Amino acid sequence: MRLIELAMTSAITVSIGGISYAALNPRELESRAQTVADQATCRTVDTAIVGYLMNNGEEPTAISQLDSYVRGDISKYRIVNGIADGPGCADLR
Repeated sequence: MRLIELAMTSAITVSIGGISYAALNPRELESRAQTVADQATCRTVDTAIVGYLMNNGEEPTAISQLDSYVRGDISKYRIVNGIADGPGCADLR
């Protein structure tokens, strides 16, 4: 019985150690955070395009037309066929 308890304790310790290393790996966490941020921004631009369309009755043709619809820098994005294109967006090709 003692051997089983020792094996389980070792497995839990290794598991916790692995989680702790992942949590303390700033480069990996930064990469994941950037990916999520890029995807959220792409959705934000798409939402701004819809908002612009609803308010103006026509699609925006330039990303600069969305400045009042979005808080933050969206200069890395462009509008292609009525949807956002840029970091984190699905490949349109």
